[in-house]
Amino acid sequence: MEILISLISGAVGGNIAGGLLKNLNLGVLGNSLAGIVGGGIGGQILGAVTGGAVDGAGGDISGLIGQIASGGVGGGILLAVVGVIKKMIAK
Repeated sequence: MEILISLISGAVGGNIAGGLLKNLNLGVLGNSLAGIVGGGIGGQILGAVTGGAVDGAGGDISGLIGQIASGGVGGGILLAVVGVIKKMIAK
């Protein structure tokens, strides 16, 4: 269940980052796809770093918030990285 939370929050985070960083915006579909991948990666990294201590499936509200935050941040970061690479290639 926690991976689903990370993927959804990653998509949201990617679209928020795309809205805030207009020059790195990849469009709704691109933002969502980059966000989903970044959210999955962010959630897995958080799980590995914390040793699984932040687990949204345990019913703990702090674990749920951690999964949402890590997915959203991961999605936003990956969108920014992909956007920068796309701009560099276009030059």
